[in-house]
Amino acid sequence: MAATRAMAVWHRRAGKDEVALHHAAVSCVKRVGNYVHCLPEYAQGRKAIWDAVNPHTGKRRIDEAFPLAMRESTQDAEMRIRCVNSSTWQVIGSDRYDTSLVGTSIAGVVFSEYALANPSAWAYCRPVLEENNGWAAFITTPRGRNHAFEMYKHAGKMPGWFCEHLTAHDTKALTHEQLAESLAEYVALYGEGSGSALWRQEYECSWEGGLLGSFYQSEMSAVRAEGRITEDCIPPPGALVSRAWDLGIGDDTSIWWFCVVGSQVFIVDHLAQSGVGLEWWRDEIEKRHNARGWAHGSDFVPHDAKVKELGTGRTTSRNYAKSGIASHARAAGVDR
Repeated sequence: MAATRAMAVWHRRAGKDEVALHHAAVSCVKRVGNYVHCLPEYAQGRKAIWDAVNPHTGKRRIDEAFPLAMRESTQDAEMRIRCVNSSTWQVIGSDRYDTSLVGTSIAGVVFSEYALANPSAWAYCRPVLEENNGWAAFITTPRGRNHAFEMYKHAGKMPGWFCEHLTAHDTKALTHEQLAESLAEYVALYGEGSGSALWRQEYECSWEGGLLGSFYQSEMSAVRAEGRITEDCIPPPGALVSRAWDLGIGDDTSIWWFCVVGSQVFIVDHLAQSGVGLEWWRDEIEKRHNARGWAHGSDFVPHDAKVKELGTGRTTSRNYAKSGIASHARAAGVDR
């Protein structure tokens, strides 16, 4: 059975869009239907696909994939081609998928740079393709462990999927000299840590590559490379499991559960939630500790937990103690 889903994680300049364009053109001939090429943003589609010129041939990319002889019309404003057999192909953006695809019965879709796309666009397309027995292709270079990473893991274990991960070393599309030059340039521009991480992301398709400006990207890459993130990090019997809080006002409140074992710190759980009160957190903490047999340690809260709230005159930390959260051990910074 031919695959109806494809996940291609290829390095920068590997020709992802070129392959996808020609596949869509062949599909237009083989099966009459509507096909779309979806960029993360609509404006990107015009620059990267519709008006783009292949530097190797000097021709527009769409003219190479969709020769004039196979077209009935070309609508520049809508970036849409109608073929002589009534098939259509169009460039859209995931930022405007709801208006671009309403009422359209598509037979195939390409999500280009899927790691940067709005994943809701796929949620919208999937039922239509399921009904039409259509195909979908996700082509991307990694952008950290986001929805594209989850899709890649899913594709790798599902029947009916084609899944491929290609680095610049696999394709040989670039010489060793070109790769070395680009690495040196990235390091010169962004520094050793950020530059190397960005280069690995772009050319080695590393999911660990951090975003520019992010904190601890090199450290987190080392943590994963050394296998220090596992699924079975269990506190030793009798170890005290403490909690570190990040208090949210306009965003989530987060808790990390951890214990100290010798010279190591084991982070054993994490939870983030918004729109709930301290009683909810108290009950959730109690539930997790009881279910796993964890002994209560201390609660560590930020320094601003000692700031008194307007109206009550109580500090946040006193409210925590009053709610019963810090009843098992005196929390760091908690004044009873």
